Amino acid sequence: MSNQKPLADPLAAVRQPVATANGLPNAHYTDPGVFTEEADALLKSTWAGLAVASDVPEPGDAVPLTFLGMPLLLLRDKTGTVRVFNNVCRHRGMILVEEPRKIEGAIRCPYHSWCYATDGRLVTTPHVGGPGQNNDPDIDRATLGLIEVRSHIWHDIVFVNISGDAPAFEDQHAALLSRWHAFDQPHIHGGADSRFTLDVATNWKLAVENYCESYHLPWVHPGLNSYSRLEDHYNIVEPEHFSGQGTHVYRQITAEDGTTFPDFANLPAFWDQGAEYVALYPNVLLGAQRDHAFAIILEPLAHNHTREHVHLYYAHQDTDDSLRSQNAAQWQQVFEEDIFVVEGMQRGRSAPHFDGGRFSPAMDAPTHCFHDWVAARLQAHRDQ
Repeated sequence: MSNQKPLADPLAAVRQPVATANGLPNAHYTDPGVFTEEADALLKSTWAGLAVASDVPEPGDAVPLTFLGMPLLLLRDKTGTVRVFNNVCRHRGMILVEEPRKIEGAIRCPYHSWCYATDGRLVTTPHVGGPGQNNDPDIDRATLGLIEVRSHIWHDIVFVNISGDAPAFEDQHAALLSRWHAFDQPHIHGGADSRFTLDVATNWKLAVENYCESYHLPWVHPGLNSYSRLEDHYNIVEPEHFSGQGTHVYRQITAEDGTTFPDFANLPAFWDQGAEYVALYPNVLLGAQRDHAFAIILEPLAHNHTREHVHLYYAHQDTDDSLRSQNAAQWQQVFEEDIFVVEGMQRGRSAPHFDGGRFSPAMDAPTHCFHDWVAARLQAHRDQ
């Protein structure tokens, strides 16, 4: 047993330098009450990943979503703007859209037929003033439009700030936007064969922790490690914002006839053979390579249940269908290799005397950076 005396505040132990810090206590993975607290402190108050704009490609397209128990509606309005609304009628709180569909006219509540334009305006209120009276002096339509959730789109990812008071996305994530400024160009979603979902019996934070370090590559990803070795990787740490890992050896996927995907335009020389993989706090995992990119949006469903939504992107619309499918299958295999690890760590968090674990100063700095961010935001939340 360790002779080190534990700090009175377990979060203070997490916030120590990486060489002496402990990881987050078990309750942060096993306690539904802590899951709810973290939803407020880590997810609703920041810019959390919700979906991708490619889910609603045409004006009028609408997709109902549930995020942390909240019914939301992802919608592309008639002008082409992607919006996120509360998916409830302002009258009695009825769910408006039950299944993905095209809104041809207005969004009609199935309960009392109040109707909303795709930009959220309340446009009709049948019989609200009595039979045949569609107006009432006490019902001000101008103030009863759908409640819009603050949102921002970057590289097709739809981020939401539920609390409405986070700094502007461009300010909050200026460091990553600057680091990857060369990729400020269209990201074309690969389509149906470039998206897949993994259902994982783990806390969402463990998916972040595993993703942002390369330490596990030799044992969990031997195929990947055979050409992009552990020693080819480096840590990426941006306190309070993101962390991850990069490699100096990226190998393009190649068809039998030598075909590769077209590169993103005018990239610096580093990207000829380099690639980077970062966790953008709180719940979006990103990969940047010369010829394609990907985003994994973590959907926290419960303290021990996470859904991973994976989307692949390309620099050009016209990419080889078979090569695109091959690329998706390759990434799916890599991400599925991680499932036993994050599920195993989740089960391990039920060990009564586990103290959160320790970090390798050389290899675990990205993971510790995330733990420190979680602990700092929770401390601030509890001090409010």
